[in-house]
Amino acid sequence: MNILIVTQYFWPENFRVNDLASGLIERGHKVTVLTGIPNYPEGRFYPGYGFPGKHRDVYQGVDICRVPLISRGTSKGVRLAVNFISFALFGALFGPFLCRSRFDVIYVFEVSPITAAFPAILMKWLRKCPLQLHVLDLWPESLIATDAVRSPLVLRVVDNIVRFIYRHSNQILVQSRGFRLSLLERGVDGAKIYYFPSSAEKLFSSQAAIADAQLPAQLPDGFIVLFAGNVGEAQDFPTILRAAEKLLMHQEIKFVILGDGRRFEWVKEEVARRRLENVYLLGRFPLETMPAFFAKADALLVTLKNDPIFALTVPAKLQSYMAFGKPVAAALNGEGRDIIEQSKSGVVAPSSDADGLAEVILELHQLTPEQRSEMGANGRAYYLEHFDREMLLDRLTRLMEDLSFQTI
Repeated sequence: MNILIVTQYFWPENFRVNDLASGLIERGHKVTVLTGIPNYPEGRFYPGYGFPGKHRDVYQGVDICRVPLISRGTSKGVRLAVNFISFALFGALFGPFLCRSRFDVIYVFEVSPITAAFPAILMKWLRKCPLQLHVLDLWPESLIATDAVRSPLVLRVVDNIVRFIYRHSNQILVQSRGFRLSLLERGVDGAKIYYFPSSAEKLFSSQAAIADAQLPAQLPDGFIVLFAGNVGEAQDFPTILRAAEKLLMHQEIKFVILGDGRRFEWVKEEVARRRLENVYLLGRFPLETMPAFFAKADALLVTLKNDPIFALTVPAKLQSYMAFGKPVAAALNGEGRDIIEQSKSGVVAPSSDADGLAEVILELHQLTPEQRSEMGANGRAYYLEHFDREMLLDRLTRLMEDLSFQTI
């Protein structure tokens, strides 16, 4: 098949769509990506990119077409909204000229913002090919849960935009079964909704990649609880820091935070203000280095805010943790919590429960290495049964092939 992927974020930005695109190439498909100038998460264009920079790239056989956009800046308020709108606008303006092929299917990778689907809808009309929307964030629910938007008027506008995009998608994939109700409430035909969970990049389960991984930074001695990913509003860092504060007396327990995001500076200031000597903010590292960090960790940490929308969400890092085979320390509700409990891959407290999270980490610390290893093996086995990369890529290919036969 000839596949067009539309996504605001792509390599060298670190998003799972990178691995998905290369997986489709591995299966013999031709893949073109329509995306923007890389600027996530720092909010400024990557070196070598920009308005006068290169707008064509190749990544592992994937042809990349980049359109201009306004960078995220500090990722707040009006500037972030302008960033979202600019990709939708310039993607619609330049996409048809940059991506001239006759495509069999258009796939939209829909992490926030959902407005990234607008160029895909235009391309669908112009190229007369079906559109597959992969919903990984629910709008407007995510905007409300992260307190990004408060205006009822703006939320009504966003809701109408979401309904428009759903209506013009031929097939909708949801990363969580809990998302289905939100779509049905917005008038989506249940027959075009498919459960399609996230997987993990190949490197998290490749023994060769794990063996070759080099640790790029020194880690502290002790029992390491490692968080890897976006340092944002949804990840509930107030709860993580309160749990770390409660565990200060256990000097052997160390929290290591890998990543960057909108809340990074706040977290840094809070760590200093509270004198949390057990919290180490190491910043962001390339994806390829994560196996080396994971290998040194005793437990891998995942948290989400206590909000109904996040109870429906399965944080993408959970699949990476389970694929690697390390025990999980979590503060989650809903579907993410259910997965950990069903798989017996870790210990989980309710979302936003700092006391509970501290107890979870203490419980894992008090287990023997063999018991923690068994938890990790349980997670790995569950991952292979439910989230295996190759299995899900095969399923995605079948869904795309079925969709490509539809008449538009």
